[in-house]
Amino acid sequence: MATEDPQVAAATGGDEDDETTPGYKPPAQKSLQEITELDQDDESLVKYKQALLADATAVPDEGGSNVLVKSISLVVPGRDDVTLDLSGDIADLKNHPVTLKEGTAYRLKIAFRVQREIVTGLRFLNASYRKGIKVDKENYMLGSYGPQADPHSFTTPQEDAPSGLMARGTYKVKSKFLDDDKHVYLAWEWGLKIEKDW
Repeated sequence: MATEDPQVAAATGGDEDDETTPGYKPPAQKSLQEITELDQDDESLVKYKQALLADATAVPDEGGSNVLVKSISLVVPGRDDVTLDLSGDIADLKNHPVTLKEGTAYRLKIAFRVQREIVTGLRFLNASYRKGIKVDKENYMLGSYGPQADPHSFTTPQEDAPSGLMARGTYKVKSKFLDDDKHVYLAWEWGLKIEKDW
């Protein structure tokens, strides 16, 4: 379950609550209006903000937090995606593990929507446990996103499921979606079952 793509910052070791990037200081929170009015004389910044905030005024507000995490999918080449709905009751997800064949290449795809203000430094933390011992941890920096009606998505780099007799079994996965200000938009637990075959 280790990341092989050097372009994505996947942290290793430490605790799953390692929510900061060393040396990075998040910007001060500003409203959409404040951001729009800043730097009007800088043409490149104006274009960037127009692209980031293209449909911000037409975004429906579903209530709740600024970032709504909609689903997480297990994506395996040649097979249908297994999608877990994160918009409803997530408490029962850990009791229904998703089955994955040992040694199989897979990715995780997260769908989310930003609905009111720009969110900076959005990140996805994922820690896997087997029999109470942490066996893997990923820390993905997704970036900054502006409000839009359609969901954004992020797909992790390809990983290989563990293989061998000792790797088979059920893993508890703790996932968290948060931003630079350490505002947790969603934290959930789910299960992954590694088996010899599908």
